[in-house]
Amino acid sequence: MKQFLTFILFLPTITIYAQNVPYEKQNIYKTKFDDAIPVLNVATFHMGETSDAMRTEFDENDKNNLKEIKKVAKLLSEFKPTIIIIEALPEKDSVRQADYLDYIKNPNKKFANPDERELLAYEVGRLSGATKIYGVDYKESYSIQGDTINPIDKTTNSKYWKMVDENDKKNPEDGIPFYELFKLNNHPQYLESLININADLLLYISNKGKSEGADAASKFYHRNLVMFSNLNQIPMTKDDRVFILMGGTHTAFFMDFLKRSPKFILENTFDYLK
Repeated sequence: MKQFLTFILFLPTITIYAQNVPYEKQNIYKTKFDDAIPVLNVATFHMGETSDAMRTEFDENDKNNLKEIKKVAKLLSEFKPTIIIIEALPEKDSVRQADYLDYIKNPNKKFANPDERELLAYEVGRLSGATKIYGVDYKESYSIQGDTINPIDKTTNSKYWKMVDENDKKNPEDGIPFYELFKLNNHPQYLESLININADLLLYISNKGKSEGADAASKFYHRNLVMFSNLNQIPMTKDDRVFILMGGTHTAFFMDFLKRSPKFILENTFDYLK
């Protein structure tokens, strides 16, 4: 009888809690397949030679840096991916696959001009036993002639870049340990800022009645959409676990795509960067 009374007393508390959950936070739609594929979507700065506009000063041949990269690779390999995805052109997959498998057999292999793919992605794959590696990159150039634009909004960009400078002073990228830099590069606010810097700030630049900035930004959006389309052309099953390593702006776009995708379930990067 006492147990029955205890149950009655606690039941209203549970009901009240459910009623107090705000409507917008209630799960009213199923958004993921039951067999959704886990994905660890990780941002990196570009190491080695790169044509990318975003370049971080980093000596990829420094022994201490190489040691720190391997430490981070070991942390990320705890995700145990079966497929490695990198920022590389898909048409070079066969050459890349052979190079990667050779690295698995010879982890002390020296690369002439190593970058984040050989230094970090290869090692994450080797430690986790992944045997498949794919590129999803797509090249698309975009720019606008600034001297031909007389923007209606003359303040937003200058105010934003001032804010960027203030943030950079608080969170300097140069001269900090690799692990701290890697965490900074994967912080959600940092990733969001990269979409602004690389694309969305263009939406404030246009002549009256025109859309030059938006037209240019749409090309960068298109590039990332094609990259995500390339990801969806890669054969995978419910038993796969996908590790993605790309430059931060692509990672930021993919975060949004992966959150909405019913096919994939996004892992928290900081569950592994401990």
